[in-house]
Amino acid sequence: MKILALEFSSTQRSAAVVSADAAKLSLVTSEVLESGSNVNSLALIEEALKKAALEREQIDCVAVGIGPGSYTGIRSAIALAQGWQLARECKLIGISSAECIAATAQEEGLTGIVDVVIDAQRHEFYLCRYEITAQALKAIEPLRIVTMTEIQKRKTSDELAIGPEVTRWFPGGRTVFPRACILGKIANRRTDFVAGEKLEPIYLREPNFVKAPPPRFAREGP
Repeated sequence: MKILALEFSSTQRSAAVVSADAAKLSLVTSEVLESGSNVNSLALIEEALKKAALEREQIDCVAVGIGPGSYTGIRSAIALAQGWQLARECKLIGISSAECIAATAQEEGLTGIVDVVIDAQRHEFYLCRYEITAQALKAIEPLRIVTMTEIQKRKTSDELAIGPEVTRWFPGGRTVFPRACILGKIANRRTDFVAGEKLEPIYLREPNFVKAPPPRFAREGP
């Protein structure tokens, strides 16, 4: 199976092609990374395909990092994946970018208990906790939104905070971006594929809508 992985949830966007054999072993055949707010997503994908020497129709599955993170970037990746499925009838799968961050840290040789910290705006953060060993990755606290105060309380322990921009707030943390090549490897071990219309970003905030007042019409005549 040929997997195209898209990770656009942070300021470092990446696209990768991962090949999987019948034994579910993964081989990263290409990865392209770019930083900034004006990344050409289509050009990023084309470069990844070119490096892998593949055509679009050879992709069997598109894996997408569904956040949390940059809502614009995640929506862009989802839209591209949905269009790909419509055109090519490929498989789609959405994977937590927080899990991808923890898996990337594992790939970089990090072990122990870590807090994955992602900016949620409004002076809040997405937070989850993982236990990382050389052989396994285990979520030990679920993803949720917390305040700065709660995270600062945790920093009195020896646990390490990791994430795309974590050192902006916690100098003792470690910068770890979610990477498409790791996303593709995670996707290779999964079977929970979804239809395009079911692919949605992770968004933990409660919807908060204010009903508009009824329209006012000017009176006519005296």
